[in-house]
Amino acid sequence: MRTHPLLSEAARGGIRMGLERVEALLNFMGHPHLSVPTVHVGGTNGKGSVASMIAACQQVADRQVGLFTSPHLQHVNERLSISGQDIPDVALERLLEQIHARAEFWAAEHAPELGEGPPLTYFELIAVAGFSYFAQMKVDLSIIEVGLGGRLDATNVVQPKVSVITSVALDHMDRLGPDLASIAGEKAGIFKPGVPVVVGRLPQDAMRVVRLTAHERGCPLFVLGQDFDHSSSEDGLSVHWSHEDQERRVDGIHLGLAGAHQRDNAAIALRALDLLPAELRVPAGAMREGLAKVKHPGRMEWLSDRVLVDGAHNAAGAQALASFLADLPRTGKRTLLLGASADKDIRSIASALASQFDLILTTRCAHERAADAGDVAQQLVDLSVPVMPAGDIEDALQMAMDAEGLIVVAGSLFLVGAARDLLA
Repeated sequence: MRTHPLLSEAARGGIRMGLERVEALLNFMGHPHLSVPTVHVGGTNGKGSVASMIAACQQVADRQVGLFTSPHLQHVNERLSISGQDIPDVALERLLEQIHARAEFWAAEHAPELGEGPPLTYFELIAVAGFSYFAQMKVDLSIIEVGLGGRLDATNVVQPKVSVITSVALDHMDRLGPDLASIAGEKAGIFKPGVPVVVGRLPQDAMRVVRLTAHERGCPLFVLGQDFDHSSSEDGLSVHWSHEDQERRVDGIHLGLAGAHQRDNAAIALRALDLLPAELRVPAGAMREGLAKVKHPGRMEWLSDRVLVDGAHNAAGAQALASFLADLPRTGKRTLLLGASADKDIRSIASALASQFDLILTTRCAHERAADAGDVAQQLVDLSVPVMPAGDIEDALQMAMDAEGLIVVAGSLFLVGAARDLLA
């Protein structure tokens, strides 16, 4: 499903932070968000990968697992999947209409408090759809990825069994705050009293806030590099930790997702899995098989033998992509097709990637937030690599394909989705 009139209508509400509307509607609908055990996954980068890893391991263990992610690459159905299958068009359409009818009835009773505009924003509507779908299908476990920040994100109505923060880096500073400590505070807002928390390798300022929040809310805290870790050998990745005074270790892991940063994500996913209630834990064999089979489209994904796409849309994500490219043999010309939303720090993204390329073509996809290719090129004129505006993604891809060498599309998940439409 490309779009739906109800989603288009909801999009008029823009981005609206806060839980009151969503929580009130969900309570009116019978608390579907509380009817399924949940893992809540936040973070600047890596949260989609970790969520997908947890879901893949649970699926191998023969459980029905719901996965809610955002944004989508090509179809909105991607945001709601069960055991690897996106919600069918008919089911999604029926679900949206049911929710809209309930929301309209509910909104009529609360019109003075709601103000003008649709009762729910686009993301709120999709989140409610996810909670309702997983409840209706009676999944064994739902993995819910935070949309933006955490504290005021519409997904923060859940009461999870485990909470996760994968990373904290500078992004969405207009909404989350000007520095790492502020952003960490927003992300730690998903911590629920007494619920265990797994976190990745965070900068010191961010870790200080996360530790304080976990302490205040009585959350057992498990930190990558301190309470659990991983190592590599010829036999694959090993992840090790302690559990109930016993050492746990999973050896011989071969990851289905590319990039050295995925080792951290795998360790985070396994530690979170082992903190679930006993009836939801998975054996080591399922962990190994799940991590080998996991897929996360649009993240360091090869669309052909010469086209790589990656949704890196901030400096930290671009640095991870640059590290991956640095490990590849440089046998010919490399061209970067770069585009981003107008509110992103495009210069930081380009600076992190520039050394890996011989040419940067700035481009855009047909998305309302996409920056103009010419405007992006103007911001990058003094980079050490030539920069050329190339118009829309169709034209930029054709220009790059006519030349030789590696082509990388990055800077925006929307742009990656458009490239997948054209090439996948």
